[in-house]
Amino acid sequence: MDALNQQQYLCDHYRFTAEQRLKAFNFFVVLSIFAEGGIFTAVEKGFHPLILTLLGGFVLILCCVFWLVDARSRQLMALAKPGLKLVEQDLPPQARLFTRDTEERGTIVRFTFAIRALLLAQFLFGAGVAAYGLWRWLVLP
Repeated sequence: MDALNQQQYLCDHYRFTAEQRLKAFNFFVVLSIFAEGGIFTAVEKGFHPLILTLLGGFVLILCCVFWLVDARSRQLMALAKPGLKLVEQDLPPQARLFTRDTEERGTIVRFTFAIRALLLAQFLFGAGVAAYGLWRWLVLP
């Protein structure tokens, strides 16, 4: 495979995986909105506490599944980075984006931090709803 084909292959792989990661995140946000809408409706309408437990459990499962999907997406993106860094060696230093990102990126201002923070917040919310529903079901009949 010549250098141009390798470069195109690496770029296409990275682009596809990054797009899939963002699409998965968007899908998580939409599903979370619907799940939380169901939770707030259940509370407002005074549904049986078991419904809250099930909805909270659904949010927990949703968070776990999307955490795994995001972790796999990051792994797949990382596969292309070493090759892309090699391709960048032929570019001027200011155009070496992957190399500069590795050297200069912070720990908080990153997509991974933002995605994980939202997943964690949703997980805690779901756990709280599930625990509250369970408590209401078992303790306050």
